Amino acid sequence: MILASSSPRRRELLNQIGVRFDIDVADIDETPEQNEAPVAYVERMALEKARTVASRHPGQVVLGSDTSVIFCDRILGKPVDDSDAKATLASLSGQTHSVLSAVALVCGDQERVISVSTQVRFRELGDEEIAAYVKTGEPADKAGSYGIQGLGAILVAGIKGSYSNVVGLPLTETAALLNEFKVPVWQAGL
Repeated sequence: MILASSSPRRRELLNQIGVRFDIDVADIDETPEQNEAPVAYVERMALEKARTVASRHPGQVVLGSDTSVIFCDRILGKPVDDSDAKATLASLSGQTHSVLSAVALVCGDQERVISVSTQVRFRELGDEEIAAYVKTGEPADKAGSYGIQGLGAILVAGIKGSYSNVVGLPLTETAALLNEFKVPVWQAGL
């Protein structure tokens, strides 16, 4: 199988469930279309990534994925700078947001895409705490300006749904898709 992503988190999650894969990154425009619904956006991104890489590897199963943080019906991408990260975290403070991931598998003319949503509740955050977290550098490359699997874990008061989805790849649903495409999990010797 080929993973169409450079995300270290997706690599770790696939390794966690024993999937063997190579990496070939899809370089695509990830700009949301005007008035595009969040589910449509993440599904389109996951499919475009998988299709782009599949075109370079005929006959191989390719996994593309996209994860976005949704708050007040807005897609919160990666912050453009520290001020943006601080503003995002301040808006999420004490609130519940959604983390929405799409997973697409493509092999030849066979395509399948699913999306998974997890509700994440932040505790109340103070300005000094937000500034200290942003100073760590962790928010810089994270949708929603935080990483639940890292230092940002202490920002989260609770979740409803898939933890691995919030990290970047919903494992239960991904494993089911891989099974449909005859890609084994739990391989020894990884």
